[in-house]
Amino acid sequence: MIKASPRVVRDYIRLFVNRGAYTLQSLRPHRESGRHYYFRPKAKGAGEELSLTAATIRRHLEGELTIGLYAINPSTQRSKWVAIDADYDGAMEDLLKLQYFLQEDKVEAALEMSKRGGHLWIFMERPALARECRIYIYNLALRLGVRIKGAGLAEGIEVFPKHDELREGEFGNAIRGPLGIHRGANRRYWFYGADYTLEKQMAYLNRLQKVSEEQLRSFIGGKTMPPEFDRKRSSTDQAVSFVHTSGREFRILEHVGKVRKVGRNYVTQCPSCAEAGQDRSGDNLAISIDDPRKYICWAGCTKEMIRRAVGCPIPVRQSA
Repeated sequence: MIKASPRVVRDYIRLFVNRGAYTLQSLRPHRESGRHYYFRPKAKGAGEELSLTAATIRRHLEGELTIGLYAINPSTQRSKWVAIDADYDGAMEDLLKLQYFLQEDKVEAALEMSKRGGHLWIFMERPALARECRIYIYNLALRLGVRIKGAGLAEGIEVFPKHDELREGEFGNAIRGPLGIHRGANRRYWFYGADYTLEKQMAYLNRLQKVSEEQLRSFIGGKTMPPEFDRKRSSTDQAVSFVHTSGREFRILEHVGKVRKVGRNYVTQCPSCAEAGQDRSGDNLAISIDDPRKYICWAGCTKEMIRRAVGCPIPVRQSA
């Protein structure tokens, strides 16, 4: 059995953990779909969401459970890393191309195996603004002719962080934490470039040269986010103007596509995930059949994010 030393756990937290919120991958597959969904864990009885601890990281590394990590710390809008996810035919060729040209910028990216392709990780010297990270990778990928998912393409790389910034109470999109067990594949995926032990893997990641904020800004000088991928956020005041004023109760079923019954729920594509180029299986959103006012995104999108994605943001309560 693999054991994670306190030093390995500390190094993992320093490299990968941006905030206390996290997700867990279900140990058992869903009875109907066979998928291992992710969810935000809550304390038993209290209902409060749990915060990521060193003990949970250790259990992840030892294979007892599998966590998902969020890219952005909402208090700073910064991330410690960028992860490029590719899981389509020809994905590894695209990741190797990106890795090669990143090296030309003296950016050392770590390539992690995955079920169908891989993940390419870039680490920051200090947390960098999510928007600046995204501008760099999107412009590089377009220059190299690497497909980017979204803007009319069903397949291509996905870049984490997926948002430029988060509002209060938002989480963004989580990515499977490296070096744990992928429950769907029932195996551990390692980084290329080091022996397959936790100590060797972490030593390799620690040796990689980290990107400074000065470097990042030199890479993106004069560049902006490509317009087809620029997901500009509405201000709070603008959001209120889009609220339906008819007084009629919001009905999620009126704003989603085709649904199918799975157990006691309707299942369909999550509008917020779809906006981010995710949920290609169309089953992230579960809506209670008995009470359609109750719905949840298994990928972690909040109701605020879902409502905003369908053009019916939750009204902001004005203080008296």
